[in-house]
Amino acid sequence: MPTNPSRSAITVTGLRKSFGDHVVLNGLDLNVARGTVFSLLGANGAGKTTTVKILSTLVSADAGDIRVAGHDVTREPDAVRAAIGVTGQFSAVDNLLTGTENLLLMANLNHLDRRAGRRRAAELLEQFDLTEAAKKPASTYSGGMRRRLDLAMTLVGNPQVIFLDEPTTGLDPRSRRGMWEVVRGLVASGVTIFLTTQYLEEADELADRIAVLDHGRVVAEGTAEELKRRIPGGHVRLRFVDSRGVDEALRVLDQPSRDNDALVLRVPSDGSMRALKTLIDRLDDRAIEVDELSVHTPDLDDVFLALTGNPAHEKVTA
Repeated sequence: MPTNPSRSAITVTGLRKSFGDHVVLNGLDLNVARGTVFSLLGANGAGKTTTVKILSTLVSADAGDIRVAGHDVTREPDAVRAAIGVTGQFSAVDNLLTGTENLLLMANLNHLDRRAGRRRAAELLEQFDLTEAAKKPASTYSGGMRRRLDLAMTLVGNPQVIFLDEPTTGLDPRSRRGMWEVVRGLVASGVTIFLTTQYLEEADELADRIAVLDHGRVVAEGTAEELKRRIPGGHVRLRFVDSRGVDEALRVLDQPSRDNDALVLRVPSDGSMRALKTLIDRLDDRAIEVDELSVHTPDLDDVFLALTGNPAHEKVTA
């Protein structure tokens, strides 16, 4: 697929990295559009963490052309660092400082003057719903509040690209969904998110595009729905008004099978609009009345298992 560099937040071509005799990344290609969420999935040892470290200038590559926010990672590392933010799995929040003090510390590190730093801190405390807790030590914050504060600290310098490494690990379901809303808000404002997560549901919810990394190579890339359609097991479930409709459908549809319910058939399908239209047209041509239709596709757990050969429940982080 041709890419337009002016519309790309991250472009990677032929990225290679080895540690001794161990090849971690073996010709990795990526393209991340501006203002989107891109999720990189991979089991332990797949090369995901190494990729993030290279893109954020923490580790050098052995070979490859890598540009982040329009800057060459090798030749312009300072410009890359000025354009990015990194929120790791482990919080960078200082427990002894208040929420405000943590943000002011980041403002100083970003060379904001005192007035601009206080204004930016107040904006972020309000944006992340932390104003009431602003003067309390971070040690008193809940897990969800700490993650919000950690992300707010990343945003002090107004980064164009943010690397989120497992942003919701350890959070309860309510706090996790709260973080998802924060991420969506950032993307709506034009920020690009490069997401790594151990929760496949999280990638499904947030990512505009997903790349599956296995043994240092991207083995599949696309939207969540595109990836799901690649895996066998998708089907359309049809419930008919009467047994006559079932009998007629058995004669005209491709590879239908009976469900446990006598009036229900399952028809293999990749879930695409074209396949669904073909199915409906065949039913309409024979005037077969359908009471209920539902599309069932594999989930990302199935995709991950099929593409990497690793158990879907294995931690998907390294």
